[in-house]
Amino acid sequence: MRFLRECLGVPDERIRVNCNLFADHLARQEQIEQFWLDTLDLSRSRMCKSVVNVYSKYSQKKRRGLLPYGTTRVTVHSVRVVQHIYGAIQEYGGFDRPEWLG
Repeated sequence: MRFLRECLGVPDERIRVNCNLFADHLARQEQIEQFWLDTLDLSRSRMCKSVVNVYSKYSQKKRRGLLPYGTTRVTVHSVRVVQHIYGAIQEYGGFDRPEWLG
């Protein structure tokens, strides 16, 4: 988030977050979402609907205790940022893919 804000100048209004949770997180879903919002220093308005992965009947529910806050995905809605990142990858990698830059 610091990279997005300080290096790329991305305002919070362009950022969206969603969580990937597990079935045993369901009772704490709001608390876990708030953990990610606090960690990323974002307001509740930046949170999209979370995805809850239910156990399959073959899983034997072995996942318990791993990833206590699930995972989160940060999305930036900005063509400028995407083109900047692709340009940097090309520069560091020493190759040229004009189709990446639109």
